[in-house]
Amino acid sequence: MASHRSTLLPRAGGATPISRRAACRAVAALVLLEAAGRAAEPFDPAPLAALARRAGLRVVAGRHLTLVTDVAARDGDGIDELPRVFDDAVPAWCRHFGLVPESLAGWHVCGCLVEDRERFRNAGLLPPDGSVPDFVNGFSAGHRFWLAEQTNPAYRRHLLLHEGVHSFMATVREASTPPWYTEGIAELLATHRLVDGRFEPTPIPARAADVEQLGRIDALRRLRGTASQPSLSEVVALPPALHAEIPAYAAAWAAVALLSGHPRHAGAFVRAERGALDGEFTARLIATAGFDARSAGRDFDAFLDDLDYGYDLPRMAIDWTAGPPLAAPARATVAADRGWQNAGVSLAAGRGYRLRATGRCRLGSAGTTVLESESDGISFDWYRGRPIGRLLAAQWRAVEAGRRPTFEVLATGAGGELRAAVDGPLFLRVNDAPGALADNRGGYDVEIAADR
Repeated sequence: MASHRSTLLPRAGGATPISRRAACRAVAALVLLEAAGRAAEPFDPAPLAALARRAGLRVVAGRHLTLVTDVAARDGDGIDELPRVFDDAVPAWCRHFGLVPESLAGWHVCGCLVEDRERFRNAGLLPPDGSVPDFVNGFSAGHRFWLAEQTNPAYRRHLLLHEGVHSFMATVREASTPPWYTEGIAELLATHRLVDGRFEPTPIPARAADVEQLGRIDALRRLRGTASQPSLSEVVALPPALHAEIPAYAAAWAAVALLSGHPRHAGAFVRAERGALDGEFTARLIATAGFDARSAGRDFDAFLDDLDYGYDLPRMAIDWTAGPPLAAPARATVAADRGWQNAGVSLAAGRGYRLRATGRCRLGSAGTTVLESESDGISFDWYRGRPIGRLLAAQWRAVEAGRRPTFEVLATGAGGELRAAVDGPLFLRVNDAPGALADNRGGYDVEIAADR
């Protein structure tokens, strides 16, 4: 699109023209004032909308968002629907923080969806003095945010909500938190799918098609493949200079998703979030009653180890209790609708053991066909290189040179034999995707015995 330049802003009702430089200085001053902590004051988007209309820019307004864009209107581009999606998202953000949505009835922000930046500078809607950096995807300051036009409508919508969360956090929660939480909460609250055109929050997306081009889960799986996925302590130490990298965004999202959704950590995390959201947030979280940083770190490692679309945090929660050493044959029941389950016994490193599994389980259905399996699994579908329904036996391996913590599968199937890798608990599960557990039923009975 050709850039339109003008040395003067258009007249309004005979008013004296204002120089473009003066208008930009005024806009820059507003940005800086909001960023400095005056963001909670009432915000009126009308003057910015008037500037936009005078410059021939497109303005679409909703209850909470006034959106300005220079993107040419096209049938089905989804831009006119963005304020309504934004309005749908605000109550979900309120619920996350225990706020009453009606208390924000007058809360409003202004977003700029930018294709030609010079056109916004000419209109006085993008300060030229560096107060708004030359962002790659987006930037937020108080009640205002900017985002670059995207080729993918789903990613554009996510990015708009991501920057909107930053504005919400700055103006409603007066947040000034470490980068891992700042970016993690924006990613968490922006992640969604559309159901009949309406916003539905999906903190952990159910499938890749719901979050086209987002790639957070895929980025973390690639890191897992090279044994370079971060620990929780590394994520919370994320420096500001690195937060814009895709793996860092993904890791920040994963940390907040785990802490806010895991049954062992959500209570303490919520208590910390309801308090001050300042630069000491990480230290305050660690000091919150009921929060165990070591336990959270291990659960985060396990989360990244098995992370996939639809990951069900409550069903995948792990009992890490070290049971007694196996002195005599023992039995364990393995439920098909759970992830790794503690068998209740500990194994001795280097010693051999035998497993014998019986029983049947249901693994959901395919159309009208009910899928049932015994412990060797069924080849109807495969997950991570093994048939679904197959019994898996593993131990948790802590950090070693060149590798990250992981569940090491030591035996599979109805009659597995294994040699313990470490002194520690035995874990069992029925092989299936983490997002496919909810409709599983039944399980297996497993006998565990030591070799003579």
